[in-house]
Amino acid sequence: MDLPVKTFRVTRADLVRYAGASGDFNPIHWSDRTAVKVGLPGVIAHGMFTMALVGRAVTEWAGAADAVVEYGVRFTRPVVVPDDDEGTEIQVSAVVRGVTEEGLTRLDLTATCHGEKVLAQARATIRTPS
Repeated sequence: MDLPVKTFRVTRADLVRYAGASGDFNPIHWSDRTAVKVGLPGVIAHGMFTMALVGRAVTEWAGAADAVVEYGVRFTRPVVVPDDDEGTEIQVSAVVRGVTEEGLTRLDLTATCHGEKVLAQARATIRTPS
């Protein structure tokens, strides 16, 4: 069973707010010049910000934050965020992998940006929604 796709828009303003909240002011998250200098295609979103957006989708599917029992990902590709008002979009989808005897639902997650996967081995376990 597939769960409804969740779409999140990410702009440079979001990266600035996340940097302030997390304390991660690495210039690859706000300076095109620095990002390109270190071999990136441009400014990239914080990996943990990307993970948090996917976590938000899991929480919405679960119905409550405390219904998320386990959640993990591996980062595979950066999310490039252009310097414009539109930013970029991350689409998050999930497939129910199974339901345990204990009433836990296991999800396989997919997060993409411009059709390319940005996470691997993305999985969550939630208490099965009623």
